[in-house]
Amino acid sequence: MSEKMRAVMKIKPGPGVQVTEAKIPSLSPGEALIKTIAMSICGTDVHIYHWDRWSERRIKPPIVIGHEFCGEVVEIAGDTPRFKIGDRVSVETHIADGTCYQCRTGNAHICENVSILGVDRNGSFAEFVAVPIENVWPVRSEIPSEVASAMEPLGNAVHTAFSCRIEGATVLVTGCGPIGLFSVAVAKAIGASRVYATEVKPFRRNLAKQMGADIAIDPSKEDVVEILMDETRGIGVDVLLEMSGHPDAIHHGFAALRKGGKAALLGIPAGKMEVDLAEGLIFKEIEVKGINGRLMFDTWYQMDKLLGSGKLDIRPVLTHRFRLDEIDKAIRLIDAGETGKVVLHH
Repeated sequence: MSEKMRAVMKIKPGPGVQVTEAKIPSLSPGEALIKTIAMSICGTDVHIYHWDRWSERRIKPPIVIGHEFCGEVVEIAGDTPRFKIGDRVSVETHIADGTCYQCRTGNAHICENVSILGVDRNGSFAEFVAVPIENVWPVRSEIPSEVASAMEPLGNAVHTAFSCRIEGATVLVTGCGPIGLFSVAVAKAIGASRVYATEVKPFRRNLAKQMGADIAIDPSKEDVVEILMDETRGIGVDVLLEMSGHPDAIHHGFAALRKGGKAALLGIPAGKMEVDLAEGLIFKEIEVKGINGRLMFDTWYQMDKLLGSGKLDIRPVLTHRFRLDEIDKAIRLIDAGETGKVVLHH
């Protein structure tokens, strides 16, 4: 094996990335070396590419970016009965320290000292990536590699949906980026009676319908709250799954939520925002839960069962494919809102 590999790197602070040669990772004890097969682009990668305020504070170049992927185990440093060379795998990309209060009380997904692949350590937009063995997830033979590459973001949707009682409920999904689109499909798969989606981009509204949304609303042209109140006979929706982080979407979501309803918030606002706590939440006795990542590893088992059952099919969301060295072109298309999930190959 050559000592060098192709990788997408943030070489220095500023917009853009560079496709370059990097050293193939060497393993520390307890790690596996994975040869990537399919890699998916996350919104986090787009933020890093454009070098926004969050990236300036968090990212320390040079670093290989990317964290969503499927690959094949090619080397293992240590003994493990769970994996062998040649196994096809995906990876939980939040690497917990295992020693903090959160980890020791069953909440490793909100580890106080988390290290994230492609953010805090070299990531997966490369031919090879090194990860802790305990973060590796075996992929069923019937799950395509492209689908497996998106299991990490799918886990966000599954964790969000399972945090509320969905079966028999009316559900509003605000924001139909890839995770919002996954959430529509998950809500349908686990028994929602009706799923409504809001999204300004026509391409993604159409995808939301393909994924099972009963109605896809354009909040830039239609009155979201009026439509949903009419749909629910003036009661409001039972569940809000907020995936956009946009202040207008959050306000619409809370306004359309019935009294006693439940909201799960995954979308991250760009900055601080105002919420009418009294009228919007307290007097309506709404339950609100913030969502961060995936439960380790409850969510992965849920995903595995849903995908394996055939009740959940996310393939329509995987809309575009590019070579690793076409990442600039891929990012431009994502910026235009004309994609679902974009998959990279070598």
